[in-house]
Amino acid sequence: MENQTVIKEFILLGLSSDPRLQMILFFVFLIIYAATLLGNSVIILVIRAEPSLHTPMFFFLSHLAFVDICFSSVTVPKMLENFLRQEKTISLVGCITQIFFFFQFGCVESFLLSTMAYDRYVAICDPLHYSTTINKQKCRQLVVGSWVMGLLDALINTLPLMDLTFCRHSAINHYTCELPSVLSLSCSEALTNYMLILASSSIFGFTPMLLTLVSYSFIISTVLKIRSAKGRSKAFSTCSSHLIVVCIFYISGFFGYMKSSSKSLTGLDRITSIQYLILTPMLNPLIYSLKNREIKTIICKRFGEFRYSAQLLLCIEVKMQNI
Repeated sequence: MENQTVIKEFILLGLSSDPRLQMILFFVFLIIYAATLLGNSVIILVIRAEPSLHTPMFFFLSHLAFVDICFSSVTVPKMLENFLRQEKTISLVGCITQIFFFFQFGCVESFLLSTMAYDRYVAICDPLHYSTTINKQKCRQLVVGSWVMGLLDALINTLPLMDLTFCRHSAINHYTCELPSVLSLSCSEALTNYMLILASSSIFGFTPMLLTLVSYSFIISTVLKIRSAKGRSKAFSTCSSHLIVVCIFYISGFFGYMKSSSKSLTGLDRITSIQYLILTPMLNPLIYSLKNREIKTIICKRFGEFRYSAQLLLCIEVKMQNI
């Protein structure tokens, strides 16, 4: 250990070493990131501005949109910066910080999705008691609880990294600091860290997933008991968008993270991780906008009002110029 150099920064190898391809990827991911910020911001602003959307379901959706903005911002800005730099480095502190917020926002999103599934369960399976069961105080408690769970998950997985020494290699075969990739570079004993990953994944990962599955098992059972086809369609339409988002989040996240746990990552593995780290936060507002009639109607209404106001201002400006 005395003859080895302690590493204070890492090199992120990224998706490609071809400068021309890097410029193309820069603009592609810049567009994706801008679409993520715009789409989720529109969802938040529409829900806050429209009184008819001040319901528990849309309250949770606005928080989910905010978490998607944060989750995407953990990875993409640094990736965009490295596309334009020759030295694609990240400090040890910066790497640990990235890991912290990755677990923080990923866990919060997981618990928010399970909270939204519980909300749909009460709305469909026990509609008479919905207003008393899912009240404003309960909504705030569920959201605060999701953030507390995310904080605990992040602390459990990042605090032990402070005791590790990195002195083997400085190159991470990825475009971001993922915990398994970083641990493989440690020259200290990292068995405790791997055990904590396994334990935290079981508690903070599978627990909300199990709650979501249980909620939807009751929802599907209740919907199938509805006699009229129109009633079944209406009941299922209230949770179809959320079910799609849940499937994308858990399937892509589970597959991608299992692949990233391997010691040798291939180019295909890095591309696969783009789905759950970058594309999922962009797709969520699009899915909710297309599948949710209320949001789609209000967005079209607001856009129509904005376009009318812009035309009116243009006409006034033309008349003022003529005068």
